[in-house]
Amino acid sequence: MPRFTVAALYKFTPLDGLDTLQARLKQVGEANEITGTLLLAAEGINGTIAGTADGIAAMLGAIRTLPGCGDLEHKESWAEAQPFLRLKVRLKREIVTMGIPGVDPNQLVGSYIDPSEWNELITAPDVVTIDTRNDYEVRIGQFEGAVNPQTVSFREFPEWFRNFRQGRPNARVAMYCTGGIRCEKATSFVKAEGIDEVFHLKGGILKYLETVPAEESLWRGECFVFDRRVAVGHGLEPGTHTLCHACREPLGPEDLRSDHFVPGVSCPHCHDRFSAEDRARFAERHKQALLAARRGEKHLGRVYEDEAPETGSETGSEAG
Repeated sequence: MPRFTVAALYKFTPLDGLDTLQARLKQVGEANEITGTLLLAAEGINGTIAGTADGIAAMLGAIRTLPGCGDLEHKESWAEAQPFLRLKVRLKREIVTMGIPGVDPNQLVGSYIDPSEWNELITAPDVVTIDTRNDYEVRIGQFEGAVNPQTVSFREFPEWFRNFRQGRPNARVAMYCTGGIRCEKATSFVKAEGIDEVFHLKGGILKYLETVPAEESLWRGECFVFDRRVAVGHGLEPGTHTLCHACREPLGPEDLRSDHFVPGVSCPHCHDRFSAEDRARFAERHKQALLAARRGEKHLGRVYEDEAPETGSETGSEAG
């Protein structure tokens, strides 16, 4: 079975004529059998896509013809099975939703730190390291000593930070996220709040896991990704987590051993959250998905990118 190339990308750049760009990218994607999600907004592009190596190259070539995207960088990993079921090219107000008007990484942004220099930065005594991802992502992995804001949505980050900084007003701030896009906005916001020394991990966790040897790593656990792989580890190897199809939380091996885990119906994180009617619906959906799999068919009731937890919003992913 051939491997599928998975490309995560983003670029903050002013875009207009979004309807035309949407149609163009959808046409190229369908012609090359690309799946995944691309988000377009006036502030740029964000996405995670999958396909053959040639198909991904063609799609990236088309994206790099967009205004300001000629130097677009992307991060590649792989999957044994197609990680998405279809291609979606969507128009959004923001390519990652913070909800604070005027935050513009093209005008104001933190200092990039290469993965090779990240360990030295975050172990400095005057640096506070902040994970800008949401709580369900942090739960399965984070950098040693990092602060977890315990947010459910990226929209909650600004208020959290304004409260947090009162206790560490003079600290240097290091931020990280899955691929870099949330940090672009988070550092832009933090600098606008008056914090001068703000840093973020270039390429995000994914680039760190790809390039820093495991024996030198300060990463603990796995990194949540927004596709069927659910999580990856060092070297971007597929991780050990799966997804609860009731609440869409990532589940580790210990969760699967819980008495509260019923495939497709409940897990330790949601066993007391849904009604009997909900559980009956989940059970029927799971049954139909299994029957479809036995027939060799796709079942849209288990589309990962449609069922990913609310992220505020990174393609149903933090793509870039």
